[in-house]
Amino acid sequence: MVQSFSYCFPGFGEEGGAFKGRHFDHSIILLRVRWYLAYSLSLRNLEEMVAERGISVDHATIHRWAVRYTPELLEQFNLRKRSVSRKWHVDETCIKVRRRWMYLYRAVDSNGDTVEFWFSERRNLTAVKRFLNKALKRHGRSERIVIDGSQTNREAILSCDAADRLQERSRHDLKPIRIRQSAYLNNRIEQDHRAIKRRIRPIPGFKPMVSARVILSGIEMVHMMRKQQAKYACNRPLFPAEQFDRLAA
Repeated sequence: MVQSFSYCFPGFGEEGGAFKGRHFDHSIILLRVRWYLAYSLSLRNLEEMVAERGISVDHATIHRWAVRYTPELLEQFNLRKRSVSRKWHVDETCIKVRRRWMYLYRAVDSNGDTVEFWFSERRNLTAVKRFLNKALKRHGRSERIVIDGSQTNREAILSCDAADRLQERSRHDLKPIRIRQSAYLNNRIEQDHRAIKRRIRPIPGFKPMVSARVILSGIEMVHMMRKQQAKYACNRPLFPAEQFDRLAA
C-alpha cells in the first residue's frame, strides 16, 4: 500500500467537509487512523509515537477518530473497488468481544482478493445467509464457492442461490452455484485470515460490538488496499515528506 488516505480518496479531506471543526489538520487525523488500522500497534503505542513528534493526542481520541472516519473511508473505497472473480472461498474466523467469541465471515476469490466480510455475534444459518446475500448483491453471482465441512454454510449457499435464481426467472440459462467442500482447497482463505488476526493481536479486547464492527471493517479495508483492490486517482507517498518534516519540527 503506497498511497495515503488523502490521495486514495480525493476530496475526502477537503476543508469544511468531514473534518470541519476538528482541532487537528485532516492529514494528521488520517495518518493516525491509517497507522491504527494498518499496523500491529495499540492505541497507547500510537499516543507515544505522536508525542515524540510534538503532538499531544490522547489514545482515546485516536480511537474516536478511527470509529468516526472508518465508515466513510470504507464507503469511498467501495466506490473504487475492483471487480472480483466468480470463484470464491468462504470461511469464518473467531474474534473476542467482551470476553465472548464472535465470528467474522469472510470470502476471497481465486486470486486471493477479498470479496466481502461480515461480523456477527452468532455462528448460525441466519448469519451466513446475511453475509452471502450481501456478497451476492454487491458482487453478483458466483460460479463456484469452496467451503470447509460446515453443513450450515452449505445450506446457506443453497438457500441464497435458490432465492437469487427465483428472482431472476427471466434468465433461463442461470446455472446453480457449484459448491465444493474441502478443507484442503480452502487453505487460500485460511491463510488470508492471518493478516486480520495478526493486526488484532495487540488489541486487548473489543468492548462495544458497534466499534468492533467498525474497526474490523477498517482493518479489512487496509488489507484490500495492500492487495491493490482499488483504482486510485494517483500514486503518491503515504505521507508527503515535507509535511512529515513540518510536523516533526
